[in-house]
Amino acid sequence: MTQAFLYTEVHASVPFERVEWRSINPGIKQAPGFIRKTWLAGVGTHTIGGFYEFDTVENALAFAQGPFTEEARSQGATATTKIFDGDVVREASIDMGSPYHV
Repeated sequence: MTQAFLYTEVHASVPFERVEWRSINPGIKQAPGFIRKTWLAGVGTHTIGGFYEFDTVENALAFAQGPFTEEARSQGATATTKIFDGDVVREASIDMGSPYHV
């Protein structure tokens, strides 16, 4: 597998305006296999999260079980993570104009 997507959500009820993303982003960018992230902010829930792209499932899993979990724990929040296979959906995603599959 050469592409993996990771969905994360921190159940901290923090408005995105209060998220210190400028100090968080540099650490994320250093994660092995990291390609890109789209930040997400829950409408009406103030949950924060993201949609990440990694080069392998192993690197996505290492990030989810390591830095992401540690960050949520440091906030005293629960979190949700899901990893998706980017290769198996490649053709269908290209047909939909996905910017992650060119």
